[in-house]
Amino acid sequence: MNSLPARPESSITAVFRGAGVTGRLHARDIDSGHEVGVGSDDPVVLASVYKLPLLVAFFRAAARGELDPRALVTLAPADRRPGATGLSTLLDEVTMSLRDLATMMITVSDNAAGDALFARVGVDALGATLADLSLDATHIRSDSDGLLDALLADSGAASMPELWALLGEPGVADRLRSLDPARTNRTTPRDMCRLLDLLWHDEAAPADESAQMRRMLALQVWPHRLASGFPYDDVLVSGKTGTLLTIRNEVGVVEYPDGGRYAVAVFTHADAPLAVAPQADAAIGAAARLAVQHLRATQRR
Repeated sequence: MNSLPARPESSITAVFRGAGVTGRLHARDIDSGHEVGVGSDDPVVLASVYKLPLLVAFFRAAARGELDPRALVTLAPADRRPGATGLSTLLDEVTMSLRDLATMMITVSDNAAGDALFARVGVDALGATLADLSLDATHIRSDSDGLLDALLADSGAASMPELWALLGEPGVADRLRSLDPARTNRTTPRDMCRLLDLLWHDEAAPADESAQMRRMLALQVWPHRLASGFPYDDVLVSGKTGTLLTIRNEVGVVEYPDGGRYAVAVFTHADAPLAVAPQADAAIGAAARLAVQHLRATQRR
């Protein structure tokens, strides 16, 4: 008689602990439905992972004819908060289509592109999408600009560098709404795996729109989190990261050449206020690998 593979929860928890983070994870075999998790239903801060539900809401609106994905949007420098990626780094006026803004929002987590798309989709349509897809634990009320405004208002800092300097002081982190899932955009790891499952089955949006979204997620440029756990030329990792001070997340789908497909959602909160924490980034990939290895072993038994 074949024995069941050992459960990986304790090993996943040890990975998080060793990296100095509190971690939550859920993983799902998209085809068999087998699941594994650590804190799968715990509320977590979305950070830029909110852009994945926003992407789905945008393409659902486009499929209904409510938005033209080719419609052009012009963003002046004054319309864009300075940042580290994408349009936020540019100095001049930029004109792009809505669907190209969506591509920038996903592939490089461009906040300016995401905020422009958020304004066109609207918070009510985004909420309706979450309700229609039964993502009952996911709540989104703010774009990236709103999250950053809240951080500065709550901390009393005039800039993000000043906030980083204050972050280690007693009581500062506790005041920040954007780091508290009860007071900011939130979800659960299970909810995000459900969304990915629906997207890979063409059930979150029509087939053509779903294919466009999967393409964007596969083009994400960041290799240091989820993808670091699967460093193989023949394994495709499609994902969306989220980063906000001590929050480091990624959700995505890992696809093997034998047809295995696994949705994984990992959310972490670092114990120490470090802007650069490669061990925390790597823990996301390591924990995801343990979960996927378990699901693959379960499938083969």
